[in-house]
Amino acid sequence: MTDRETGHEHIRVVVADDQSAVRSGLVLILRSAPGVEVVGEAPDGEEAVRLARELRPDLVLMDVQMPRLDGVSATRLIVAEGLADVLVLTTFDLDEYVFGALRAGAAGFLLKNSEAAELVAAVRTVARGEGLISPAVTRRLIAEFARPVPSRSANAPDPAVLDVLTRREREVLAALGAGLSNAQIAERLGMAEATVKTHVSRLLGKLELRSRVQAAVLAQELGLVQTS
Repeated sequence: MTDRETGHEHIRVVVADDQSAVRSGLVLILRSAPGVEVVGEAPDGEEAVRLARELRPDLVLMDVQMPRLDGVSATRLIVAEGLADVLVLTTFDLDEYVFGALRAGAAGFLLKNSEAAELVAAVRTVARGEGLISPAVTRRLIAEFARPVPSRSANAPDPAVLDVLTRREREVLAALGAGLSNAQIAERLGMAEATVKTHVSRLLGKLELRSRVQAAVLAQELGLVQTS
């Protein structure tokens, strides 16, 4: 739905963070953004899930470390029930929280030290269906997957999962793994942006993935992304 006065998409958001000062700051930033409505606030993961079930927002802005139910577990429940997209916001830029949140189905990942404009842009990006990981996280995430780690390789997915994809869908998957937007993928592969969206939707369905960010992680795990 588009706001008639601002021309922006109307985005309903629940903000979940256990630190009241941080939560208030996030709410203040989002409420100042045209077309963004904060419909609920949660001090912990359980309340975030409850509000998502009750209010059915477009997006939940989710902290990672919270009492009662952590942000990763809350994300998993919200995504599994199809209640909302989740944008994870945290101070941790690369550890088990990143991988846990992305595998739980988070549609985006942004650091808390991001500028207000970056936060609003991230909310809009995720709300329109394009996953997002902050550039700093993307670089380190790709570097981490490029480094051989026995514990991770032991749990690596079977490359045979890609057998259901067409050649073009594999190319799009690799581009997702490189962190490219739909517009960038369209330019790289010489196709219309609408066609890219169709390929993304199809490959997510075939691979039984919840988000394009999960697809990006899979591409990295399978070595589809060329790193320098």
